[in-house]
Amino acid sequence: HPNIQVITNAEVIRTESADGQYRFQIKQSTPRVDMEKCNDCKECIRVCPIHMYDDFNEGIGFRTAIDYFNPETAKTGEYNLFKEDMPICQATCPANLNIRSYAGLIADGKYAESLAVIRERLPFALSIGRVCPHPCETACNRGHVDEPIAICALKRYVADFEMHNNFEPPVEVPDQFQPEKVAIIGAGPAGLSCAYFLAKAGYHSVVFEAMPEPGGMFRYGIPEYRLPTKTLMHEINWILAHGVELRCDTRIGKDVSFEELQRDYGAVFIGVGAWTGMTLRIPGEEMEGVVDGVRFLRDVNMGKKIDMEGRVIIIGGGNVAMDAARVCWREGFEEVHVVYRRTRKEMPASPWEIDAAEDEGVQFQFLVAPVEVIGEKGRMTGLKCLKMELGEPDASGRRRPVPIEGSEFVIEAENLIPAIGQRPDIKFVPDGSELEITRWNTFAVEQETFQTNVPGIFSAGDVETGPDIAIRACANGGKAAAGIVRHIEAKRREAA
Repeated sequence: HPNIQVITNAEVIRTESADGQYRFQIKQSTPRVDMEKCNDCKECIRVCPIHMYDDFNEGIGFRTAIDYFNPETAKTGEYNLFKEDMPICQATCPANLNIRSYAGLIADGKYAESLAVIRERLPFALSIGRVCPHPCETACNRGHVDEPIAICALKRYVADFEMHNNFEPPVEVPDQFQPEKVAIIGAGPAGLSCAYFLAKAGYHSVVFEAMPEPGGMFRYGIPEYRLPTKTLMHEINWILAHGVELRCDTRIGKDVSFEELQRDYGAVFIGVGAWTGMTLRIPGEEMEGVVDGVRFLRDVNMGKKIDMEGRVIIIGGGNVAMDAARVCWREGFEEVHVVYRRTRKEMPASPWEIDAAEDEGVQFQFLVAPVEVIGEKGRMTGLKCLKMELGEPDASGRRRPVPIEGSEFVIEAENLIPAIGQRPDIKFVPDGSELEITRWNTFAVEQETFQTNVPGIFSAGDVETGPDIAIRACANGGKAAAGIVRHIEAKRREAA
């Protein structure tokens, strides 16, 4: 009958009625069987080696992994493939994104639905789709057959499709927020993710940011060619539209005291990132022409005039070092050298970033360590180095670099950018605070709730893990939001 539509592989999860009209919210499973090619021979059911409990028989019987969705779809002859365990790509993803689901929806052309699945756990699909090192693809089982699924590119594709076609992403703002407000320190990946999930849970948050614009390491630590500011702000403005209040150019400890936040808010979240570059601890490091990698990238992203020219040496093998090297090439330096004390194999940077830097003309010198910055009249003129060889593995599992005696040599250059690591800057924490701080200058937290040892204070991102990938900061910011909600609701019950 033309007025009868059969919706298979689906179940009703909510009903609403108003003025005699009914609305049904339906959850439809993405089919994994091409029904145009299926002839209903049932051979797949007969040979399927995977058996699982049958939900439609109260779990007292078994069914194969491929079967009818439920007894009703047996009438239409439609099959589906059921999967119970979390796939390895999802388990490897720091945010545990439902990759299987959103990739399947993309294959079906359901882009909006795919983005909805992604945003259940990650509000930064556009940004993460550009900068994530995608550990999920390293773990992808398809790589054992030919090559991994391009999971990160799929995420970026649907997010870009929405943005470039001017489709408005949905904004869910409650009619009224809960009475308790949450203070968030830092408008980076962790802080804004926390604010987003708090808003979805019905809680108003105020985000305090020391920099002129929001974004944190997204905005000031990642080069424009990798993550355009316009793209990032498109995503941030969508998050702010959920009722999130933002206060930029506001330093905790200077413009607002930490004690005020503890007193005036139902909870405090700290997600300030790791902004302090590690020093080389070699003679001459204080000379003019030496600037750490994080500061260099921040100044470039802020549009400041870079008082550096000529030749430059970058020390380090991580992604910050690669970003600095590739930015230097774009800034017009005569020569760009990357010095690393191990081999290319041990470099922690993403392999494709190393390849891209090499293709652009960056010169790599492996098994080399700096020992002294040399110069004249306080200005750097070169870097004295020592050749290395690999010894036994150290605590990181990588072979320890061992100096080769008598192998000193000098690389002539006017500029040096150390990019060997970062630490969080937590000077805003008042003296005498009871907050437990680790030897890495990070906050110790309970891993389920991300609450510190002080009730009501939560932390996630680089200030909790140390320097890490952005998607982990986003994921942990969301988990902290859930912990904050539980904390506030528990306090409310105690006061009742």
